Amino acid sequence: MGSRWWQAAIGAMAVSGMLAATGPLAAAERPTILLYGDSLLAGFGLSADSAFLGQLQAALAAEGVEADLVNASVSGDTTADGLARLDWTLGEPPDAVMLGLGANDMLQGLSPQTARANLETMMDRFAALDLPVLLLGMKANRGLGGDYVAAFDAIYPELAAEYGALLYPFFLEGVAFDPQMNQADGMHPNAAGVARIVAAVTPYVVELVKAVEAR
Repeated sequence: MGSRWWQAAIGAMAVSGMLAATGPLAAAERPTILLYGDSLLAGFGLSADSAFLGQLQAALAAEGVEADLVNASVSGDTTADGLARLDWTLGEPPDAVMLGLGANDMLQGLSPQTARANLETMMDRFAALDLPVLLLGMKANRGLGGDYVAAFDAIYPELAAEYGALLYPFFLEGVAFDPQMNQADGMHPNAAGVARIVAAVTPYVVELVKAVEAR
């Protein structure tokens, strides 16, 4: 846990440095969107071009949308891990956030109530900075039981409604459990799976950029 903690700290501080380097004028001209999640956003097992950030950046360019994506995602992070490093990451605030944490809480069978509380605290921090947020929803494995599934699945739509955030209901829609869309572990999307996700999520990201411009 100790070494992983320092890796997360170093990564978060590096992101803060990158955000600072953009400067206020650059941020005004090209909004900076922070990707804040786990391995699904970090690009586990994929090259930079085929990972989520690379494919989404290309998709936005194809749409004529000028925005810079900065990745502060850490493979293996739970919502508690993400909350623990949030202040470092927001040392120089971005213009908007794509929040995609919670999958590891679910995979570890951690309390949905605790995951929600952690995400809610993050949303409070973003709201205090007036940052538009796109929540990347996750759904629980149905094998965890009806009570767990109901509690976990409700987290993202309820938070989106509470904070007025944009919501992409299920990040792995059309990809989960499809062998053609996943790496050998069956859990992480391959390049084709990421392409399917990016095609579906891009309109939501376009709306996020519009929300920045409307501030």
